[in-house]
Amino acid sequence: MDGVPIIALEAVTKRFPGVVANDRVSLGFAKGEVHALLGENGAGKSTLISMLAGVQRPDAGQILLDGTPIRLRSPRHALELGIGTVYQHRMLVPTLTVAENLLLGSPWWQRPNRAAIKKRFIRDAAAFGITIDLDTLVGDLSLGEQQQVEIIRALWRGGRLLVLDEPTAMLSPQGVRELGQMMRRMAEQGVSIIFITHHLNEALDYGDKVSVLRGGRCVGGISAQDFRTQPRAELMEQIVQLMFGNTVAKGSPPLRRPAATGQTQRRMLEVLHLSGEGFEDVSFDVRAGEIFGIAGVDGNGQTPLARAIAGQDLARSGEITLDGFALRAKTVRERHHAGLRYATDDRNGEGTVPTLPITFNLLLKDIGQQPFWRRGIADMKAIDAHGRVRMTEFDIRAPSGQTPIGKLSGGNIQKALLARELEGAPKAIIYNKPTHGLDLRNIEATRARIRDTAQNGLATVLVSTDLSEIIALSDRIGVMSRGRLVGIIRNGPEADPESIRAAVGRLMAGIGDETQRVPETAA
Repeated sequence: MDGVPIIALEAVTKRFPGVVANDRVSLGFAKGEVHALLGENGAGKSTLISMLAGVQRPDAGQILLDGTPIRLRSPRHALELGIGTVYQHRMLVPTLTVAENLLLGSPWWQRPNRAAIKKRFIRDAAAFGITIDLDTLVGDLSLGEQQQVEIIRALWRGGRLLVLDEPTAMLSPQGVRELGQMMRRMAEQGVSIIFITHHLNEALDYGDKVSVLRGGRCVGGISAQDFRTQPRAELMEQIVQLMFGNTVAKGSPPLRRPAATGQTQRRMLEVLHLSGEGFEDVSFDVRAGEIFGIAGVDGNGQTPLARAIAGQDLARSGEITLDGFALRAKTVRERHHAGLRYATDDRNGEGTVPTLPITFNLLLKDIGQQPFWRRGIADMKAIDAHGRVRMTEFDIRAPSGQTPIGKLSGGNIQKALLARELEGAPKAIIYNKPTHGLDLRNIEATRARIRDTAQNGLATVLVSTDLSEIIALSDRIGVMSRGRLVGIIRNGPEADPESIRAAVGRLMAGIGDETQRVPETAA
């Protein structure tokens, strides 16, 4: 393995309005090396990839190719220099076949050798255990199958440096092993591979070295020499500390430890062996007044689980009960009226109708119901009066209640969403990434609302990818990995935040048998 970097980053910085995505990052990627890149959501990995792919340009610092500074003008320029990328989100053309997608980017003046393409595809597909017809339209494939096509296309275009952004997310355990073997074979042929994963076991199984991003900075890593000489357990602990150390960003609102809430021993919301699209055999309960946090790297089944509990999507099997009342067969409206509320993370697409006035959005789940509708006719006086009261109570700032809600800021839309979901007599609520995309003032206001409603006895499920937020607000923390709830950790005012962070971090990083339900533990 040649230690001379094919690509190097020197003090690379990238800024966006209000955030420094990458802060003086320096890294080198050597020939014949699998370089695992780890970090929480928001650590800066995606921005780093976009610069290597020629999509974004650094604001400061430089990128070097074989020691020579270069300016990547475009994704095509990056490909011409041998930098291939497969993104976490699919980049295929759904109206083209698998074969046509694999040929995209080939010289237009050359007739493709379809027999050779088919032979190569069959060979590589067999290595991954993939059974896909080359003549199938990509739009007819499942998301998992589309991801598999992306990986094969990236491997074909690997060139000198291949960036794989969470390529194992859609693969079976056997597929992960096959991908790891193929990465090793490519490295032996001199290809440099950047392997981005949230699973620590994968990084240790298939990487030659590890670097960790946190808060936009490269905070350390494991050298190739240490990889070969240190015990695996020590490597794991070292990486977990790098990934999940004290990460409260400068300027973030102060996070208070959970105080004694209004929780009782009464189990208000119970989920038992629930399975559906994206999650499997999930069980937990939430007591009245308790905040139950669900942590995990984005894409590990948290949102599908939340949607299934709320009734937005159907669960395949299992049970959901609210205060002893069975919910799994009930509609969204029936669950809402029973006292289960859901604050979605998709405020504009699912949570509101952007073109409708604020007043109507505050009543979306009561359309046609008295006292705001009488015999199918809207009582505008009652609707407007209700809107004024809720806008005052939740500090929703707008010219008037007739303002289309889509014209409001993200913080005010979130306030309107909470004003609607917390109206009446809710018994339990599911918050899905409630502070995502908000400014600091609205983040703290939303967190205060979550604390206060729990203090008043509301059973609360908090889904968030912000680990500091989860630890600060939750009484217990469940961790999702690959669609399963792999552990539940008790939290509280007496708990050490760093111990809790480390315990959650280990589960998030995939340490331990992810196919087994880890019992509830204290940190």
